[in-house]
Amino acid sequence: MASPRWQGALAVLAEMRRTPGTTRAAVAHRLGLSSGSATDITARLRELALMTETPAATAGRGRPSTVLAPHPDGPVVIAVDLRHADWSCAVAGLDGRPTVVDGAPHATRTPEQTVAAVRRAIRRVHGRLGERVRAVGVAVAATVQDGRVVQAATLGWDPVDLTPLGPPGVPLRIDNDATLAGVAEARDGAAAGAGTALHVTVEVGVGGTLVVDGQPVRGATGAGGEFGHLPFGDPALRCPCGALGCWDPTVDGRALARRLGAPPPLDPRTYAATVLGRRDAAALAAVEGSASSLGRGIAGLVNALDPQVVTLGGLAQPLRAAAPGAFAEAFTDGLMAFRRAAPPPLRAAALGDGAALHGAAATALDAVLTEESLTTWARLRGR
Repeated sequence: MASPRWQGALAVLAEMRRTPGTTRAAVAHRLGLSSGSATDITARLRELALMTETPAATAGRGRPSTVLAPHPDGPVVIAVDLRHADWSCAVAGLDGRPTVVDGAPHATRTPEQTVAAVRRAIRRVHGRLGERVRAVGVAVAATVQDGRVVQAATLGWDPVDLTPLGPPGVPLRIDNDATLAGVAEARDGAAAGAGTALHVTVEVGVGGTLVVDGQPVRGATGAGGEFGHLPFGDPALRCPCGALGCWDPTVDGRALARRLGAPPPLDPRTYAATVLGRRDAAALAAVEGSASSLGRGIAGLVNALDPQVVTLGGLAQPLRAAAPGAFAEAFTDGLMAFRRAAPPPLRAAALGDGAALHGAAATALDAVLTEESLTTWARLRGR
C-alpha cells in the first residue's frame, strides 16, 4: 500500500489513465474525495509535472470543471510492437495512449537487423526525451519466457535476447503481443469492467490470454497463453513450433491455403484477408472450415477457463463474421451443456491493430505508476 504522501496522487493518476479526458470533479466523485482534497492533490501533481488541467467544455453556468491530462513535460514510456511483417515504436504519456513515432517493415527474416533497427529507434526517442523516459514495453509475436524470446516460429527466429533494446537503467517489459493485446482490451477495450476476460486473436496462428483483474495469467515462467498450440487440430499435422496437432494450422491463412490447395503463403495474414473477401464456393468452404475450428477451440477455452467475456482480435472477428453459421454451430456444440443457455458474450476487440501497442504501453506504465518510481521522479524535479 502506498504511503499517505502518494496514495491520493496514485489514485488520481490511475483514474486519469483509466478514463482519458476525465474531469477533476468526476475523479473526486469516483474516489470519494472532497473538493479541497482533489484540488490539493492535483496542484501537487501539476508541480511535479505529472498532470495538467484545462477547462472542460460546459454548457452550464458557473466555474467550469477541468479536464485532467498528462503534463507535456511529464514522464513517458516507449512502446514497441514487433509483428510478423513489421515493427512500430510509439511514445505514451501517463494516460497510456501511444503515438507512433517510428516503424518499418522487416528488412530481412533474420533478427539481427530488425533488433538493431528497433534499438536505434528507442535510442533516438530516449536521446530526445532523456530522463522523461521511465520505462520501455515491448510486444513481440513470439513465445516469451522470463522476459526473453524463446521461440518465434512465425517470425522464423531462433531464441533471441531482446534485453539490449532498453536504455541502461530504464525498466524493460517484454511480453507476447497477443497477451498484451488482451491486457489492453481488458483494461480499456471491449472487456473493460470484466473481472475475468478471455482474449483470442488470429494473426499468423492463434494467440491470446486470460486476464484476471487487469493482469494476464502468464504461468510459471511467463510463457502462458499459447492457445494456438493446444492440441485442437489435426494430430497428423506438424506445427512449426515442433508439436503435433496444434490449433494454429487449422485456423489462420496457412489453413485456408491448405484447404484451397495453394502453397503456404509468405504472408498468411494478408492471404487470409484476401480469401475472406472472396465469394467463390471454394473460398467459402475453406473459410467455413477455419471458422468451425475457431469456434470449437474457443468453446474449449471457455469450458476450461470460465471467462465473463471473450474478445476477438485480429482476424478472429472477420473470420467469425464471414461464416457465422459454421462458427456458431461449432462454438455451441463445443460448450458443456450447462453453459449453452448463457454463454459468455463474444465481442469484437475494440482497439484494432493497435491493441498490442496499447498493452505494451500499459505494462510499461505499471512500472512507472508506483511509489518508488514517482519518488524518483520527484527527486529529479527537485521536489
